[in-house]
Amino acid sequence: MAKPQYFMSIKLLFILYTIKQSHQFDSNGENSLINVENPTKIFDYVSDSIYDVSHKKLCLNCIADSSLFLVAHNLARAKKGQLPLFWDARIARNARRWASQRKADCALQHSQSKGLGENIFWGGGSGWSPTDAVNLWAGEEKDYSYKDNSCVDGRMCGHYTQIVWRSTRRVGCSRVICDSGDTFIVCNYDPPGNYIGEKPY
Repeated sequence: MAKPQYFMSIKLLFILYTIKQSHQFDSNGENSLINVENPTKIFDYVSDSIYDVSHKKLCLNCIADSSLFLVAHNLARAKKGQLPLFWDARIARNARRWASQRKADCALQHSQSKGLGENIFWGGGSGWSPTDAVNLWAGEEKDYSYKDNSCVDGRMCGHYTQIVWRSTRRVGCSRVICDSGDTFIVCNYDPPGNYIGEKPY
């Protein structure tokens, strides 16, 4: 059986590869590829992913969770021929702030974050993984009619359409175990999707 350290190494390499390929946008919306030859910039980017900035403590699950969130999203997008998303540390911090606010009550409430799309999830108990949440959102595909660009009556499909929205490029998510012992998960997306009258792909 492979050792846990081996799997952690694979996950770290995946994160670093994503960082290498990621595009960051400046204040004017211009693309500027991360300079992977600058170790300081890479370290800062990785640090944002593995540290809980608000509490200044090592976030032991952040590397594993970010990998799972990213892979699940990109598998769903690949099925529709959409470009993969990249993990964004700034968006992930935004998601962590909202998740930390929901820790006390685990209420299934949106954050109303300006300029970002958002999917939220609540699950009873602490056993829900990032993959579980994303797969449930992606499973709404069965309730979406591409021809009519609408959900089946009485069903939700907006989580799915946000995941596969063609212009979305970056994602950041957070998972928290609430004081009740249940699970709250939030993912934010940039640019946001689900514009009325537009199809996701």
